[in-house]
Amino acid sequence: MLEIRSVHHIAIIASDYGRSRRFYTEVLGLQVIAETHRAERDSWKLDLAVPGGAQIELFSFPAPPARPSRPEACGLRHLAFAVADIEAAVAALRAAGVEHEPIRLDELTGRRFVFFSDPDALPLELYEA
Repeated sequence: MLEIRSVHHIAIIASDYGRSRRFYTEVLGLQVIAETHRAERDSWKLDLAVPGGAQIELFSFPAPPARPSRPEACGLRHLAFAVADIEAAVAALRAAGVEHEPIRLDELTGRRFVFFSDPDALPLELYEA
């Protein structure tokens, strides 16, 4: 049996690297680990620290194809971040001008959560833990 220890990273390709870089660092507050320009690929790679040990790798590529991101599409459904206070987190989203769905209650766990999107409509969730 494979022994997975944790999630190491999540890779995201941005349509507008600067816009997504600002979103993930300024709105979500993720810390930059490293930023690399790969001239031969005309591509940027930004490594971001997610509290708890995981990382997000944010990439840019020339003219990446669009990907369906409807919440019920086959494949990865959404990326969820744990927060201590959902009300404070939603207030921070509002202050940054980020639209979001209403706060909902997870009927199975009794925890509150809210969905919103990154600049490329990637579904993101804040989950009160």
